[in-house]
This record gives sequence, structure tokens and C-alpha cells, in this order.
Amino acid sequence: MLKKTEIACIVLIAAILGGVVFVAFNLSDDFQGLTASPLLRFSSFEELKNFVASGQQNYNYYSNKGDFALSPMAPSTQTFSAAERSSSQSGLDAADFSSTNIQVEGVDEIDFVKTDGEYLYVVSANAVFIVKAYPAEKAEIVSEISVTGPVTGLFIAENRLIVLEGGSNYYDYIGPTTRFAPIDYWSQTSVKVYNVTDKALPILGVNMTVDGSYFDSRMIGNYVYVIANQAVYSYVKDEVVLPKISVRNESIEVPATDIYYSNISDSSYTYTMIVAVDVQDFSHAPVHETFLLGAASNMYVSLGNIYLAQYDWDYSEGGGTKTRIHRIHVEADSIEYMASGSVPGYVLNQFSMDEYNGYFRIATTGSSGRMFSGGGSQNNVYVLGMDLKVVGSIEDLAPGETIYSARFVGKRGYLVTFKKIDPLFVIDLENPTSPSVLGYLKVTGYSSYLHPYDETHVIGIGKETVAAEEGDFAWYQGVKISLFDVADVEHPVEIGKYEIGDRGTDSSVLSDHKALLFDRTRNLLVLPVALHEIDPAKYGGEVPPYAYGDLVWQGAYVFNVTVADGLALKGRITHLGTDVNDYEHYVKRALYIDNVLFTISDKTIKMSNLDTLEEINQVQLP
Repeated sequence: MLKKTEIACIVLIAAILGGVVFVAFNLSDDFQGLTASPLLRFSSFEELKNFVASGQQNYNYYSNKGDFALSPMAPSTQTFSAAERSSSQSGLDAADFSSTNIQVEGVDEIDFVKTDGEYLYVVSANAVFIVKAYPAEKAEIVSEISVTGPVTGLFIAENRLIVLEGGSNYYDYIGPTTRFAPIDYWSQTSVKVYNVTDKALPILGVNMTVDGSYFDSRMIGNYVYVIANQAVYSYVKDEVVLPKISVRNESIEVPATDIYYSNISDSSYTYTMIVAVDVQDFSHAPVHETFLLGAASNMYVSLGNIYLAQYDWDYSEGGGTKTRIHRIHVEADSIEYMASGSVPGYVLNQFSMDEYNGYFRIATTGSSGRMFSGGGSQNNVYVLGMDLKVVGSIEDLAPGETIYSARFVGKRGYLVTFKKIDPLFVIDLENPTSPSVLGYLKVTGYSSYLHPYDETHVIGIGKETVAAEEGDFAWYQGVKISLFDVADVEHPVEIGKYEIGDRGTDSSVLSDHKALLFDRTRNLLVLPVALHEIDPAKYGGEVPPYAYGDLVWQGAYVFNVTVADGLALKGRITHLGTDVNDYEHYVKRALYIDNVLFTISDKTIKMSNLDTLEEINQVQLP
């Protein structure tokens, strides 16, 4: 019997093999029955254990235990706009400064570098450094916070520094016939909130730990919401366990009667715990809710809702992939389950999802079991109400290709699918019950990340490609940055393009949007690049498209970006000496304060003039 991970791999491989033509369909009759159930609560721990045992026993590849009735719960009366933003904001009167590149305005995301416009808060190894950064000429480390586990990332809110850590614990299990048994293992996620009014003397105000590995987090207003996943089974004890939360060294086990669950079968049940932490009021105890689900694969958060996306396999006739979605309403310390739904296919990442004007939009790939019979992958866009019932859809978009990037911006959606060339689709979502494809553009290469430039222009960052002469695929080349004009929605145009390096060249922006610094008011775009170049002399003639370049440089590429002039390289900044493999000095992030560009690696903070890129100062991290 195949494991779920093996099935997922087959689906992903199959999704890459197929054709290029697209057809838009209305919601199919087969899909009308693909829905999801409301969440329930257990009446006892015994009921939880029996549910897990029977659910795993019933989970097989010849039944359809995953289909069930729609949630009867009423939708929330509140709606929130997920407005797009650039990565810049104005903070202190002393300086204009950039912030983390996020998806939704007002919903901050974790990162290992944060700034308040005067200080930098930087993760390096197992420590957090507070650096006086403004003015740059006098930059210096003012304090260091040592941590016990690896730091997942930071938030900064006024005079509160929030540090998230992930760690592991071990304990001995003494069995009935032996004194010492194998050591059991589980992960923990901790949230520590420091008062940093005095930057030289941070004071720990909140110290909270939850069982489970860190999944994701967001900060909205004064509250940080942290999500952790924990397996239901302790494999050494061979028994169901309950998750625990520890606050100020007091450990509390979550009762089974407080745990939500879906009445469905699964091969690997997982606890998903959502914790709300008030970062300003240290006397306010964290609030939490726990859900027994399959492992969440992606998450999208608006100003008022957390959407957990759970990848699964549909065992109904024809088979295929599907994504279960759960909407949890959050407001301050209120965490309330609202609705569940399900759509065909799997989501690529958080940008494949969006909430706008009371509707949830989601883009998926790989919805049909026909992939295993040579039918190829499918791509879809679904619009759901707040009850997570589907109200509109586009199906079978670019059959045979797979989604490489997605972005929803107000009434428009943008998708990039790829196999040999890159179609950029412009999708009309103004009428949620009748979404439609307005137009598309085919260019070489593909975009892994899409970022709104303004209302009529989009930036794409990905790879250039060369179509293979034989075979239905393309060879990836260097990093490609594109500027698309989508004002004429039926005929989008690539008005700017810049290619960096040869095959092998990469940028962390392709997998982590927070590595991008973009500010439209300053015409500024900065991204880290590992540059690979090919020596033609090694090939004695024409270089084949499959040839890899050698790693020759790493650092930040700095661009001017305008609609009139497109993309123009302003310059490059590196932290490297003579060793190109000195990974501790690889530039990972860039930000600005006033007219100073800061580039950050694990060991160095370099400050450069934003106009000339001339070096101003450096701070070395221990």
C-alpha cells in the first residue's frame, strides 16, 4: 500500500507532465458533492482514542471516507479586505524605513531580521542581537539575548520583541518488563516576549511553550497567533497522547473535550494548536484552541480569519487530489472555528489563497485521477463564501501544466503555469460567482513569485528557460526578473526583463518572499543572488542548455524599477571575501532606513549609501 507521502510525490510528478492549452469550465457536476464537514468536539479521552484507532483503520485507498456533508454553520457577519501592499512603511519621525515583505496589509509575518527604524533585531546562530542602526555611522551592538533552541524568527511591536523558538525534548519510557526503553522524541514551540524599552537590558515578560513543531505565525495588532503541529501518537509508548501548553513553568494538558475534530478518516492524525498571545499585556494569559486534523500544508491569514489548508487524496471514483480548508475567526484573544470546505487539487503556497470582500479565493493544481491514465494535470481557481461553499470556479486551466506562482490583487488574480513556456494568466474576479480568464501572455521562462508593482503592473521573479529540442520540457537557466503591464487585461505585455547568470544561478526570493525588498516610491528592488557562470572554453563550442555554471559570487543585486525604463541594475553588494563558499557571509536580507541600505548575513551587517551603494559602516555579529 502506498504511503500518503508517496502519493503526493506521484501527484507532483504527474502534475508536471502534460500539455499547454487551457479551457475554462463552470463548476462540474462531479465537484458539487466534494464538500467538507463541520468540526465537532470529543466527549471524552476514550472517544478520542477510539476515533483515532477506527479512523486510521478505515483509511484505505479503495473507499471514500473523506466526503461528507456541508457545514451547517452560519458564515461570519464580518468581512475583511486583504489589501496588497509594498514592503515599505513610515514609522518613527526620525527615519523612513522598510519592513518585512508580507502578503496582507496589517498582518505581519515572522522573519529573522526586524527593524523599528532605529534599531535592528537580528537572529544569528542561537542568539538575538539588538543593534543600534540609526545613524549608520555609529551603528553598534547594544545587547544580546541567548536562547536555548533554534530561533524560528522574530516580531517587533513598539517596545516588545517576540522571539519564537523551536526545540526538541527527550524522555525515558520505563516499560512493564524493562527499566529502560528507547527514548521518545517530540518537538516544542516556544514564544518569548521581551520588554525592550531599554534596548541594553531586555526583560522577559512572557515565556510560553506548546507541544508540537512550529508551523506558522502572524501578528495582528497586539496579538501574535502561533500555530504548531503535533502527532497524536507517541510511537515509543504506542498510545494516543494529549498536547500540553506551558506558561511560566506551569504545564497544562489540553483536555480531549476541548479538542475539535473532523469526522473523517486519516492515516496520520495531527493536533494543530492555535495560540493567541497578547504581546503588550504580560498579565494576560495566552488563549489557545486545538484541532485534530490531518497535517496542515499551507496557511493564509486575513485581518480576521486564519485559513488552514490540508492536502489529501480523494478516493471517490476517478480519484485525484483535494484540499480541505478550515476557517477559524480570530479577533484579539478570541479564536473561533467557523466553517470547513473542500476543493479539488493542492495549493502551491500561501499566495494561492486570498480573502476579499467576504469571499475566499484559492488556486489549485492536480485535481483529477485522470493524471494516472495519461490525462495530465489540471489547474483551477475557486471562489468560496465565508461558509466555504464554492460559489464560482474556473477549471481545466492550462491542462498538462502546473501552477508555479499565484497572486490575488483585489478584483484580479494572476497565475503563472509552466511546462515549456510561461503563460501569465489575468483572471477577472469582480463577480465572485462567475470568474473568468481575461487574457494571457506566453513568454520564455517562468515566475516563481509575483509581486504587485501598482494597479496595472506586476513584477515576476523566477528562472529563464530554454525549451528542449526533444521531449516536452525546458532547461532552467539563470534568474529572470520581469515587469508585466496588465493594463490591457486581454493582452498583457512584458515591458521589462533582466536576466542574471547562467544555469544554476538562484535567489532565495524564489522560495521565500520575505527575502525581497521592494519599494515603489523609491523605485527600489533588492534580492539576494547566488551567481553561477559558465566558462565557454570548457565546451569548445556552443554551450548546451543543460550545462551548469560555476558558483562565482553571492550577494545582493540592487535595481531601479520604473514603468518607463523597466529594470536597470544599480549595483551589487557582497559580504564575501575570497571564499565563495563562505555561507555565513551569504546575504539573506536587505532593508533600508532613510537613505541607508542595510544588507544582512549571519555574520555581518553592512550599511551602504542607497544612492551610490558606497559602504558606510559594518557591524560584525559574533
